[in-house]
Amino acid sequence: MKITLLLVGLTVMPGFGNHRILMNRIGASGAELFIANADGSGERKLLNTSGFDYNASFSADGKWIVFTSERNGSSDIYRVQVDGSGLERLTDDPAYDDQASLSADGRQLAFVSSRGSGSNDIWVLDLKTRRTRNLTDAPGGDYRPSWSPDGKWIAFSSDRDTKIQYAAGRWEHLHPVSLYIIQAEGRGLRRLTAAGKFAGSPKWSPDAKRIVFYEMSVEDTWPARGGGAANIVSQIISVDVATGKREEHTSGAGLKVSPQFLDAERIGYLVKAGPHPGLAFTMGEQGTAGEMRCPAWSPDGKQVVYQKLSFSRRPQNQALFSTNADFDLVYSEIFPAFSHEGKLVVSDRAGFQNNESALAVMDADGQNAKRIFHEDGGMAFASEWSPDERWIVFGVGSFFIPRGKPARVMMVRSDGSESRELTHGPLNSGFPSWSPDGKRIVYRVWSDSEHGLRILNPEDGVVTKLTEDYDNFPSWSPAGDRIAFTSFRNNDFDVYTIRPDGTGLKQLTTTPGNDGHSVWSPDGKYLLFSSSRFGFKDEAPLYDRIPQPYGELFVMKVDGSEQRPLTDNTWEDATPAWQPQSPRNGR
Repeated sequence: MKITLLLVGLTVMPGFGNHRILMNRIGASGAELFIANADGSGERKLLNTSGFDYNASFSADGKWIVFTSERNGSSDIYRVQVDGSGLERLTDDPAYDDQASLSADGRQLAFVSSRGSGSNDIWVLDLKTRRTRNLTDAPGGDYRPSWSPDGKWIAFSSDRDTKIQYAAGRWEHLHPVSLYIIQAEGRGLRRLTAAGKFAGSPKWSPDAKRIVFYEMSVEDTWPARGGGAANIVSQIISVDVATGKREEHTSGAGLKVSPQFLDAERIGYLVKAGPHPGLAFTMGEQGTAGEMRCPAWSPDGKQVVYQKLSFSRRPQNQALFSTNADFDLVYSEIFPAFSHEGKLVVSDRAGFQNNESALAVMDADGQNAKRIFHEDGGMAFASEWSPDERWIVFGVGSFFIPRGKPARVMMVRSDGSESRELTHGPLNSGFPSWSPDGKRIVYRVWSDSEHGLRILNPEDGVVTKLTEDYDNFPSWSPAGDRIAFTSFRNNDFDVYTIRPDGTGLKQLTTTPGNDGHSVWSPDGKYLLFSSSRFGFKDEAPLYDRIPQPYGELFVMKVDGSEQRPLTDNTWEDATPAWQPQSPRNGR
């Protein structure tokens, strides 16, 4: 489904907007390009200064490298000579531009962009006139364009004509992708691979008769981007464009991606995960081992360019790019929450394993941080201040599948001096939110047989049932008259509101996919939420450590109208908090 974007007040970098939003981003904290001999030996940095650069490829004459960079905020396309000189920006749009491929004559650039709709299409840029045109313009996401050597065709991968599929027993999406070719003028669209398998990253043979790609099961596109990648198997395949005849070039273990013909017979590719991660070749030889990503070889097969990612901890309150000038976006640890006076609490994961975190309280600017609660083996998660700011309510335990010991709702004094357990028993309880008068707490419960939202009186421990569906992330409105939450109804995750007495259920979002993590603005007029409606920005198996890379941040009025995106990128953006204006924080 195509969605027309309502982008108001576009800006290039975060400025001084009317609203300041804290949000968590799951993804690389840095990306740098390297160029090396074809086997990965003799590696050197492509550029003297890194600007968060990735997804590079060579021009047909081998003199230029085009790549994506976030050095000026949004992701845009640049080019540079192979010696690192002559850096030039080719696109300048607040939308997502990525995965560029130059035509054989060097006059046109095919690239992926979310311009206009939010989901990926293949666009073509005339490098002389700087005019752009949408080549594919169809529902769904298109990825990884590749020009044929004669310049007549563009091959690409696409999830068009597919429905959202969830990983078994989970909320993350699978990615059914097939290969297509289209004439450079936009005619003659043809599908090359059948449904039911994932096929990605097409590249042409030197004689333009074959296309090489990597193939795997659709079900494996979820673990391939997470902790299970080492157990995933894919193979390198080529197909005859005229006859459809397939040839399998690899066998055995390993997640093999990013193939490319180096000559008529030899193909280079990356083993992303498995027994021998690194560069490899179909003639049997192994290249340099390592965690390089998205390699692209020069036309003569003598050089390779690739990126290396870093996942160091981002600093609290690091400025992030916003597509809307009315909103300043800054990074935060997960589930930030503000008190009325502007104090901040977050789930602090520094120094812990994946399924463990503490609660930390700090000033709005991230200074004077103090850990106030930690439990060995548990995640202190999704906290919220009491209206009088004396207490913080939160969940602690196991929240992610497989869930271990049941999570409980607890409260701790804001200075960490005292804690109390509010729920007990076998139900997994968490994601609590205070009523504005401080007399009730809404939270979610989960088990194999029981779901929904519950309302707790913290004074006497009395619990009442609000809902009994697959509901989560409740958030009490500042006025106390509504509770926003995420619900899986009609085989889709959407944002709803309901009155605290259980009446007046209202569905606010209706787009396919995941809409969730909703939080109220301090004045109660708007809701922030994350959404997957734009879909994947790249082929799912090419991601690292990003469970839901389709997650973007949105804002809407509390009646569900005027839904607008605040982010448009290749990362996972979620768990926002709206900073209140107060004398203490100066906003």
